[in-house]
Amino acid sequence: MRNLSGVHVEEFVLQGFPTSPPLQLLLFVLFLAMYLLTLLENALIVSLIWLTSSLHHPMYLFLGHLSFLELWYINVTVPRLLGAFLTQDHRVSYIGCMTQLYFFIALACTECVLLAVMAYDRYLAICEPLLYCSLMPPSLATRLAGASWGSGFFSSMMKLLFISRLSYCGPNIINHFFCDISPILNLTCSDKEQAELVDFILALVMILLPLLVVVSSYAAIIATILRIPTARGRHKAFSTCASHLAVVVIYYFSTLFTYARPRAMYTFNHNKIISVLYTVIVPFLNPAIYCLRNKEVKDALRKSVLGRCHYHRDVPGSCATEPSRKGRTGS
Repeated sequence: MRNLSGVHVEEFVLQGFPTSPPLQLLLFVLFLAMYLLTLLENALIVSLIWLTSSLHHPMYLFLGHLSFLELWYINVTVPRLLGAFLTQDHRVSYIGCMTQLYFFIALACTECVLLAVMAYDRYLAICEPLLYCSLMPPSLATRLAGASWGSGFFSSMMKLLFISRLSYCGPNIINHFFCDISPILNLTCSDKEQAELVDFILALVMILLPLLVVVSSYAAIIATILRIPTARGRHKAFSTCASHLAVVVIYYFSTLFTYARPRAMYTFNHNKIISVLYTVIVPFLNPAIYCLRNKEVKDALRKSVLGRCHYHRDVPGSCATEPSRKGRTGS
């Protein structure tokens, strides 16, 4: 073994899901099917938003960024897991592990910020419909999306700088199916207090602050919806943000359960199961949730597939106008 920059091990062993061979094959088929469907769904959403002019609004710009993120997110963890199911080779090099950790943290932090930006966008569309187009122009939406990516990758770089400087003397077995922060820090043979402090501070900034934006936005949205006099109006307003709210609840529940629990409640076996939720299930469900509940996306998909024109101008947050609705914005 070599000693390079404090590193004493050349590879780690990902324990994954140790089960019997028949169950391993079943898990391989299940994860492969979800992986391929996730790639297909998110690629379809990205292409549809890119090619359909009626979807060139901030809400769908953010949705396109989210689907593009999910394409990369699932590729960070699942292909390596599928290979381990087939070959039973659970080894990963030190460089490969740190690379996987970097992109996983970067994409996870980007998604946290992006979901907060999407919540703020829904707040403007529902609570400030007449000012929506001036408050959320496409140029601002593009900058907010770019800031989400930039903050996520910068946060990941800062975390990795401290984690990669630690020494790893052995054992080298990671009780997880991918390289995650806590399992790796548990293997270090040097003082990890500084790395844990940096991880904690950045977690507060990248998880709790976006969550605060989400909670504040939806508190204002719910208060506005409750003031709508008709049940039909309330249903119409809530339907425009219900899909995003469902994604937020699933993602933040699984993330906080994994990274914000007291150490006494922390077990790696439970952590692996919950990690499947936000690394595999959420990217798989996101396109279905948005497509099944969003009329404009469904209409654009029908028009693309069937070549027919459908009416799709009644979603809050759209800056497009119609001849019969001149003067109305954000509705």
